Amino acid sequence: MEDFRSIAQEVAEDIAFGRLQPGDRLPPQRAFAYNRGIAPSTASRVYKELVRRGLVAGETGRGTFVRHAPPTINPTLAEPPAAKINLETTYPVLDDQQALLSAVLKQVAGSPEAMHRCLREMPIRGTVAVRDSIARSLSGDQWEPAASSLLFAGNGRQAIAATFSALAANGERVGFDAMTYPVAKAIAAKFGLIAVPLAMDDQGMRPDAIEKAHRSGPLRAIYVQTTVHNPLGFTMPESRRIKLAALVERLEGPVLIEDMIYAFADDAAPPPLIAFAPHHAILLDSLSKRVGPGLTLGIISAPADYVERLSASIVAGAWGAGGFALEVAARWLADGTVAALTDKKRHDAAQRQAIARLALPGLSIRAHPNSYFLLLDLPDRIRAATLVEEVAAKGIAIAPASAFAVADAHAPNAVRIGLANVSLRNLDAALRSIAEMLKR
Repeated sequence: MEDFRSIAQEVAEDIAFGRLQPGDRLPPQRAFAYNRGIAPSTASRVYKELVRRGLVAGETGRGTFVRHAPPTINPTLAEPPAAKINLETTYPVLDDQQALLSAVLKQVAGSPEAMHRCLREMPIRGTVAVRDSIARSLSGDQWEPAASSLLFAGNGRQAIAATFSALAANGERVGFDAMTYPVAKAIAAKFGLIAVPLAMDDQGMRPDAIEKAHRSGPLRAIYVQTTVHNPLGFTMPESRRIKLAALVERLEGPVLIEDMIYAFADDAAPPPLIAFAPHHAILLDSLSKRVGPGLTLGIISAPADYVERLSASIVAGAWGAGGFALEVAARWLADGTVAALTDKKRHDAAQRQAIARLALPGLSIRAHPNSYFLLLDLPDRIRAATLVEEVAAKGIAIAPASAFAVADAHAPNAVRIGLANVSLRNLDAALRSIAEMLKR
């Protein structure tokens, strides 16, 4: 019996020697199995091996294609791309926001007491004053975090890493939205966690998908985006949040990990999951989008039973926040600076969404009206991987939807376009350039 690895190597050599060209479609797996005289299960393992090597990519409803370029070492969105026009990552920094931020920076720099706190070793949970200040600033009409529930990491990604590390061990299963933040699934993979894609509908993650997956094998945690989902753009309604909360409380197993990093864009969103499942949900947030990646802070709000476990995880991973970040973040949140800045950014994002609608007429766009990204569905005649490569040749970086899929079968033929990192004029020009390519 021929080993699947040797068959995969033969296909890899066909690609290397040009017998299979970038963009060529491989036969359906059943046809491949029949032509090779192998079992369909072996063909499936061959295709998975080719995907693992970065030689091919699967696209929902379209098949498996030879890649135009090998995948990068880092997951999509992990690092800013080298392209001149960055429509891949989304870190909004407004031209005039330093004026809003500078007052607090001057206060801290001019206060010997504050500088003394910044320069000394900081406990993982910050000081009592910092926790109280940040807890008040995060409070909403229907939810208020207990100051004792708060922990701090250097940034949002470190908060994700610390939470995954605390809740699940190598080989255990973690549920994800079928389309999710690429860096989160990469972090899970680094810890040896098994990422389980959970089916979604237009309201978000489906409770029946969680229950079905949990029956197949216990889910230790469920990573979910409820507000301004990246990349799909929707906000989960309150009714679905209540159902998810009731389900995890009934199952008494998986913990909901709610990533709220884009929630600032939707000021009318329902309360977070932790408001409905206070003993079975952990909230993650950061200031990387609301303030900027250079002066950010990762925030974790957790049930009392998980605080010590999360604290130990942050210490073990060396993911703790620095004293300066904690000091200025607490002040910015307390004095309304962050609130004023997020209002400005919602307005700026709405402008950019309007530009996108005008520059991409007649195309299917999925986006929240105040978000800094959109998902552009492509016509069947155009493959996402091909478009990504063609716009890259023009110095524009965008991301294929496949980068966000937990499993290949869940990736639509679409691209995610970030709107935050260039001027309004350059954004309009880049989007019109993409539209022209799609016409051709």
